[in-house]
Amino acid sequence: MTAETLLSRVTATAVTAALLVMTGALAAVAETYPSQHYTLRLVTVAKGLDQPWGLAWLPDGRMIVTEKEGRMRTVTPKGILSPPIKGLPEVDDGGQGGLLDVIVDPDFASNRTIYFSFSEPGRGGKGTAVARAELAGDRLENLTILFRQEPKSRGSRHFGSRLVIAPDGTLFITTGDRGERDRNQNFAINRGQVIRIHRDGRIPEDNPFVGKTGFRPEVWSYGHRNPQGAALHPETGKLWIHEHGAAGGDEVNVPRAGRNYGWPVISYGRHYFGGKIGEGTHKEGMEQPIFYWDPSIAPSGMAFYTGDKFPKWQGSLLVGALKFQLVARLDLDGEKVVREERFLEDFGERIRDVRQGPDGYVYLLIDSSDGRILRLEPAGS
Repeated sequence: MTAETLLSRVTATAVTAALLVMTGALAAVAETYPSQHYTLRLVTVAKGLDQPWGLAWLPDGRMIVTEKEGRMRTVTPKGILSPPIKGLPEVDDGGQGGLLDVIVDPDFASNRTIYFSFSEPGRGGKGTAVARAELAGDRLENLTILFRQEPKSRGSRHFGSRLVIAPDGTLFITTGDRGERDRNQNFAINRGQVIRIHRDGRIPEDNPFVGKTGFRPEVWSYGHRNPQGAALHPETGKLWIHEHGAAGGDEVNVPRAGRNYGWPVISYGRHYFGGKIGEGTHKEGMEQPIFYWDPSIAPSGMAFYTGDKFPKWQGSLLVGALKFQLVARLDLDGEKVVREERFLEDFGERIRDVRQGPDGYVYLLIDSSDGRILRLEPAGS
């Protein structure tokens, strides 16, 4: 080998090594994102999910995840997906419907119970329904339907469907207007409401409309459009929700018993085809949001952060976005939003759900046909 050949090979090797180092550096940069207080790193926990919608944790550390098409799986902390769980009811996954939210009973260790929402087919079309069942290995047993949105309709939009267990043990259910805004102020049917029931399906005697003619007794609040985020405030225990507006007017609300939140009579949004909605932004007897987005970010998923991995976020409200494909962090002073920070703005994928894990990290569900569970960490942790 000549000196020139040796020099050429050494040079080529050095260039290749340099390129590999640069490629690795670029890959690392691509996985990190800036925010006000932290450099954020996204870690893929699991992949190969088809439009994952809801996420919860079992006491043994596994996650349980729903896929819109009608599958439910468990996921190990190392990201291993189980086969689809058997025993689910029939699900209509047309349009925005499908297998939607899932939560775990506080007493799961003793009763093995989970709750989930889905678009249920039936007479007249489909509507939001909520079931409870016992998770027994790879199947559901003793399944019971706790709530059915009535009447069903043939529309394919606005199922709502977030589930939250309140401090008193009751179950909150968010329901959408099913794309029928002209029926949303008809209080004798289920359109655009927060529902409150016992975990066995009974209606609490202290619900605001129990015994009132023309109102449904399971209703807690009404006048909502399409609430796809719900969480309990960590200090007050109150339910907070967010809901999709039309072209603008996504809202954050703290739904109070018996209150009317105005859709479609009042709104900060506009029709998709142009023009104002209803009578404006205010009307006596109708509640104001504590915060709204205009233009719409299309919010989905919501969590109050209380963990120790992001101490400067404690007390913040985290909201995912489908249209704007980001996470919004809202700083709060009581029930007032004092500041909004947006991050992952260059991420480029629809965020369907945001949850705080038992480990204190933030988890995201990516809404795509090759959906993933992602863990959000401070870089360097």
